[in-house]
Amino acid sequence: FVTSICKQLKGKILPHAKAISLIKGIDVNEHGFRLITDMIQDSLNIRSCVLSGANIANEVAEERFCETTIGYRNRTDGELFMQIFHTPSFRVNIVEDVVGVELCGALKNIIAIGGGLVDGLKLGDNTKAAIIRIGLYEMRKFSQMFYKDVKDATFFESCGVADLITTCAGGRNRKVAEAHVTTGKSFDQLEKEMLNGQKLQGTSTAQDMYNILTKKNLCHEFPLMTVIYRICYEGLPPIKIVEDL
Repeated sequence: FVTSICKQLKGKILPHAKAISLIKGIDVNEHGFRLITDMIQDSLNIRSCVLSGANIANEVAEERFCETTIGYRNRTDGELFMQIFHTPSFRVNIVEDVVGVELCGALKNIIAIGGGLVDGLKLGDNTKAAIIRIGLYEMRKFSQMFYKDVKDATFFESCGVADLITTCAGGRNRKVAEAHVTTGKSFDQLEKEMLNGQKLQGTSTAQDMYNILTKKNLCHEFPLMTVIYRICYEGLPPIKIVEDL
C-alpha cells in the first residue's frame, strides 16, 4: 500500500517537504527486501525519517509516560520531528540510524511470537527472558549483516530492547501465539477469530525473514527466527522453541 499511496502523493507535495514513517515493517519481494523509508524517498524524492518505540497506542492516547525513537539521516530533519512529537509524556530520542530503527520495528514482531509460545507452554519468566535476549541478539545480527552501518546503540533505544519487551509482554502477536499453544488452532484461524480484521505481523515477517535467510543459506545462524517460522508454517511442536536453540 505504500507504493500506491506514494503514487497518489507524487506531484502534490512541495519539493522541500519531509516525511516520517510510523510503519513497523519492511517490503519483501523476489529480489530481497526494501525499507519503507527508502520506498518513500525513491518514490517522492524527499527525505524520510522513521519513528518506532515501545508505544502501545491506547497508553499514548491516555498520555501515560513513554519513550520513542526517531531515526534520521539528516540531523536537521530529526530535530524538526523531535520538536513536533516530543511532549512531557511522549519523550523522543533521535538517532542517526534510520535502518536500525526501522528493522527493530519489523523484527521484534517475530520474537513476540516466541514470547507468546513460551507463555502458552507456561515455561516461566526465565525462559521468556532467554527468548528476549536471544531475539535481541538475532535482530542486531540480522540488521548488521545486511546493513553494515547499523549501530549497536540503537538496540538499547526504545525502538529496540524496550519495544521488544513490551511486544513480548502484550500485543496481538504474543496473544495469538499463546492461543496457538493452548487451543491447537492454526495461526490463520486465530487471526480471523481474535484480531477483528487486523493482520498478524509476526508470522508474515517470520516467513519473509526465513525466505531471505534460506536464499542466503543463513538459517543456521538464526536459530530462534528459524524455529519460530517452522512452528508457524511447518507444524513443528511449540516446545521446539527451546529444544532447537
